[in-house]
Amino acid sequence: MSATRFRRTALSLPEVIEGAHHGTVDFRVGKRIFATLGYPDKDWGMVKLTPEQQAVVVEAEPEIFRPVPGGWGKSGSTNVRLAKADQLTLRSALTMARDNIAAKPAKKARTKKPA
Repeated sequence: MSATRFRRTALSLPEVIEGAHHGTVDFRVGKRIFATLGYPDKDWGMVKLTPEQQAVVVEAEPEIFRPVPGGWGKSGSTNVRLAKADQLTLRSALTMARDNIAAKPAKKARTKKPA
């Protein structure tokens, strides 16, 4: 799997747009990021899964998936080793991540309380 294929696969999902975040390419539904390329380096991508989904994919494919180190990983952010990922496995992970984000309602804007 190449970064180009990751990008094409992500962009083939409904309502997905490409953006940039902290120097990496990201993929969004609306303003919400569900995947990135280039983190921690060019050999990796990242998908935002639920902790339960993460546990399943890491156990099933430990050479492809690993939790992102630190707190982000504990909440489901999962690294994808591009060189090991096949098209079907990657599409499945990207679809889960995209669907997780699309299913959540957008956060309401904060309003200031009158003084």
